[in-house]
Amino acid sequence: MTDPDLLYSEEEEALRAAVRDLLADHCDPAAVLARAESDAPHDLRLWKALTDGMGLAGLLVPEERGGQGATHREAAVVLEELGRAVAPVPYLTSAVVATEALLACDDADDLVVELASGRRVGALAVALDVAAGGVAGGAVRTVRVEDGTLHGELTGIADAAVADVLLVPGDDGGLYAVDAAAATVTPQTSLDLTRPLATVTLDGAPARRIGTAAPAVGRALRTAAGLLASEQLGLADWTLTETVRYLKDRKQFNRPVGGFQALKHRLARLWLEVVSLRAAARAAADALATGEDTDVAVAVAQAYAAPVAVRAAEEALQLHGGIGMTWEHPVHLYLKRAKADSIAYGTAGAHRAALAELVDLQAP
Repeated sequence: MTDPDLLYSEEEEALRAAVRDLLADHCDPAAVLARAESDAPHDLRLWKALTDGMGLAGLLVPEERGGQGATHREAAVVLEELGRAVAPVPYLTSAVVATEALLACDDADDLVVELASGRRVGALAVALDVAAGGVAGGAVRTVRVEDGTLHGELTGIADAAVADVLLVPGDDGGLYAVDAAAATVTPQTSLDLTRPLATVTLDGAPARRIGTAAPAVGRALRTAAGLLASEQLGLADWTLTETVRYLKDRKQFNRPVGGFQALKHRLARLWLEVVSLRAAARAAADALATGEDTDVAVAVAQAYAAPVAVRAAEEALQLHGGIGMTWEHPVHLYLKRAKADSIAYGTAGAHRAALAELVDLQAP
């Protein structure tokens, strides 16, 4: 087993710069907040720019299947930048989760091409809080399959409102593709306004079996948990950077607030945690790309990422003082995303438990 490569390549840094420039032009905090307050929180113009303009929806898809043939390392860089901007686009749910599920299916080549091009948006109809280990443990809810149609209700489905195709686990062990227009998608009250949840109701919806649910869903959720750490890294890094900048500018008693020793110590501890989060997130992305020690790397990343991202956002809210408590300041969007991410694809506690089991299994 080789040591993970935690550094960014020149190509990855170039990709970061391109995505950050695009987000700076199309995804400023005021625009994100305005969308969050509307009935259409997803920014489909930004999604089109990311997919049509840059081809990012197909990063994880091999070239021979219509994608870019990149790796999870490049997808992690994109998610870092999307996390820094709390961008309201279905990249994680469509370009990562749904795409990974389709890549594990035998009869889904047409859908893989469509999602890779960005022409259609996919959503795996599994609740956002289900961890990869929940597939074997029965936490993944299924719907009833009857004569090629699906019947049932699934809750907590992220980005279902913007999906064109839903990937639904059936009670016969199959994974089915359903046209979203054949389902009833009802918005749920979501803490994270930039990644809304919905209830999906299927009442005789025509469906096509594309593969076996367990391996496809397991692969998708494991990849989601590993790459979610990169999104959490991006939002933690943004909140830390903005807090430091604000404390340098704001003055109290005729001196910068950031000069007070107590605040220096708080920010120094947070900086160390964010740096450690970067290492964990990069290790998970590299493990997913190489296929080496993936389960351990993903569990470590998620066991650490959620508490750090939440703490960084909470510190940003408090250290911005009164302005941080206002709706107009974007820090609340980061705190809500961090809180929602802390239960997405398994809590930190669930991943620590999984890590303990993996260590026991590998013990001599």
